Amino acid sequence: MHADTIPFIVHGLKSLSSLLTKAEAHCDARKIDKTVMLGMRLYPDMFPLIRQAQLVTDFSKGCAARLSGQAVPAYADEENSFDDMQARIAKCIAFVESVTPSSMDDAAKREITLKIGGKDRTMTGHAYFNAAFLPNYYFHLTTAYNILRHNGVEIGKGDFIGRG
Repeated sequence: MHADTIPFIVHGLKSLSSLLTKAEAHCDARKIDKTVMLGMRLYPDMFPLIRQAQLVTDFSKGCAARLSGQAVPAYADEENSFDDMQARIAKCIAFVESVTPSSMDDAAKREITLKIGGKDRTMTGHAYFNAAFLPNYYFHLTTAYNILRHNGVEIGKGDFIGRG
């Protein structure tokens, strides 16, 4: 599973980093308060941009850790600037890239237990990656993209998929 997961996760984290770089440049060029941009939401009951980005890293490190049989690293969620968020993404990439192929030899069959809706749910690593990680990862990465696009950052599909 290493070949199907780790490069994929890192690619998305690098895309997120690039999106945030473009967002910061957008703020600089238009004299927009960066904390305002980081606090933007698609709708009042949704998380702001900064939290969406934090969640992308949370799901990324969680997936890499769980599939490799490690404890999930804890990050404090204290970021309040683009620089802070870039540092968090870099730390997450370093952790994810530290996962070795041999640590994931049995990842597809490894039992993963998560709290979902307040209840423990156990599934195989394969099911976890496809049914828990992927939907959450894409939801928060897409929402971060959509917040930026909605607020005028000049990004497109190529930026989202890592070609921009």
